[in-house]
Amino acid sequence: MQLHGLIHSLPKHIKWFIFAFVLTLSIGYFTGLFFVSQTTSVSAQGIEENYLGNEDLEEIGQIEVMKFKKSEREMLTTVHTHILSMSFIFFLLGGLVAITSLSKSLKLILMVEPFLSVILTFGGLYFMWKGLLWMKYVVIISGTLMTLSFVIATALVVFQLLKKA
Repeated sequence: MQLHGLIHSLPKHIKWFIFAFVLTLSIGYFTGLFFVSQTTSVSAQGIEENYLGNEDLEEIGQIEVMKFKKSEREMLTTVHTHILSMSFIFFLLGGLVAITSLSKSLKLILMVEPFLSVILTFGGLYFMWKGLLWMKYVVIISGTLMTLSFVIATALVVFQLLKKA
């Protein structure tokens, strides 16, 4: 079975179905990113405070919102649900990338990198919570790579949907 370039020969209604899926997936993904920006201020310190708390800052004037260290149950739930759901997101998106006419090396990167980033991002959060504070930088780098992969893959899939066979 030839997958390379299959997206171009799909019937119009299937292309619309894929477009609707990618659009809806993107709305959900970017809503999640907006939530992250609200809870962490998109900073290393914000990530640390979101999971480890900031109640040790004695002067209330130093903090806008008091946060408490997450329990192990909360951390395991966060890691578990995010790894599972993000795996499905990137599996489905990777399947769409697989049927494009992009180069095989670009496809491989866009199909595999997000899985590594998911493990590093959410594993990194857990290990940071366990005391390896430098993991917050791994979380930032891997989370950025995961988002770049998502944006590039979705943009290329949409572009490939518009391309004629």
